[in-house]
Amino acid sequence: MYTAKISYIFYCIFARFINLFLMTLINSATIDKNKILSETEVIALAMLDKKAQRVCVMDLRKPGASICDYFVICNADSGTQVVAITDFVEEMMYTQCKRSARCNQGKENAFWVIIDYGDIVVHIFQTEYRAFYRLEELWADAETKHYIDAP
Repeated sequence: MYTAKISYIFYCIFARFINLFLMTLINSATIDKNKILSETEVIALAMLDKKAQRVCVMDLRKPGASICDYFVICNADSGTQVVAITDFVEEMMYTQCKRSARCNQGKENAFWVIIDYGDIVVHIFQTEYRAFYRLEELWADAETKHYIDAP
């Protein structure tokens, strides 16, 4: 089960890399960075609305070897809360930013959900899985903005 999930994650990453490469070659339009920043804010605030913990936005543009521009990461204590956060993030991104996810993986077991918006990839973990995978350490040189959990 974990091997299949990891294989699917690598497949999504590879497919995204090829897609981004082709989009860069075909489309020479500039990206509105303020729009992307506001979308990461929408995601972070939606997470906090559903009591997500340790919410952070990682800017991966400077490290240069990333498959996307931003990671938005959070964790929750239960699978039910992970699913609630996932659903609310997708709802808010659609209603406020008119964006639907390209790919959504992990909702069936709710240990680690990945929502792919192209330039933004959202990771919603159960607490123990976030501690195990430590994504922030893999991109330690990325600029990271932390959000304070609501009391």
